Amino acid sequence: MNRPTVTLAFALYLAAALGGSAAEPKFAPLFNGKDLTNFKAEDSKEFWRVEKGVLIGENNAAKKGNYLWTQKDYADFVIEFDVRWKGTTDRGVDTGVEMRKPHIQLQLGISGSLRVDMSGSFYTGGKPAYPEAGQAKDAKKLMKPEGEWNTFRIQAKGNTFTCWINGKKASEYTDAKFSGAAPLGLQIHPGVEMKCEYRNVKIAEL
Repeated sequence: MNRPTVTLAFALYLAAALGGSAAEPKFAPLFNGKDLTNFKAEDSKEFWRVEKGVLIGENNAAKKGNYLWTQKDYADFVIEFDVRWKGTTDRGVDTGVEMRKPHIQLQLGISGSLRVDMSGSFYTGGKPAYPEAGQAKDAKKLMKPEGEWNTFRIQAKGNTFTCWINGKKASEYTDAKFSGAAPLGLQIHPGVEMKCEYRNVKIAEL
């Protein structure tokens, strides 16, 4: 192989290597595994706590709801986390990640309105509340059994919202309505006896 060919091959290799590393965003911990730093915790301490590196959300005795909001607003971002839950009643667990303005949510667990598991689907609050284009119809095939850790990844980029479950693309929804930067919120739904757990929560701004 002559020198120009070697140089070209090396250049192509270097470009591919750099392109591969650039494709993965630079993540930073959102949850530090110790306390509620990075979150607006004052109104949420009754519902959220940290135990052994795990962020735990749980209803109070009155079954009131709560959002654990981030201190910071986010527009374009990727968030990744491990989550698990186990329903203690027939109503199941109803949680999710709220984002952007006006609010759009990535559902985790049982939908309060539909009474079916809509994990990985995008909830808009409109009609329909879960647009078909944003539903994770194969979520059950991608998720581990209830009570085990599942890794979710959510990307909000421009007008498009994408969810991956355990490394597999589960849903994607595009809507220009949800364009405003806003805090991210982890939800505890009111009127539900529930407990959810998060760990390895990290985020990258795009």
